[in-house]
Amino acid sequence: MPGQEWRRADMRSLSLGRRFGGILAWDSLFHLDHDSQRRMFRVFADHAAPETVLMFNAGPAHGESIGEYRGDPLYHASLAPAEYRALLAGAGFRLVAETLEDRRIGGRSAWLADVPGPISG
Repeated sequence: MPGQEWRRADMRSLSLGRRFGGILAWDSLFHLDHDSQRRMFRVFADHAAPETVLMFNAGPAHGESIGEYRGDPLYHASLAPAEYRALLAGAGFRLVAETLEDRRIGGRSAWLADVPGPISG
């Protein structure tokens, strides 16, 4: 993705003082506990410009589990899909699409949302 700016930081405390046209939280949001995930929607909104696209993935249902990555324990948590939809709406995002346990993306559940922009006519 030439010409794009990428940042790596602790997403829970992200405060860049600017807004972006795209926000991607892929294979990251679900490593946060439930309350931290809920707070992230304010962080997403604080960094979203008009017409921003947000994409994230999580599990298909509310719960927590400990997986394994290269022999180390790895925490996973997800909210219920209805709660993700409510959090998106509460933060000013419009749900564009969601897919649960989609084999095309490795069995992941994903949400695509945007910030509605001005209507052009």
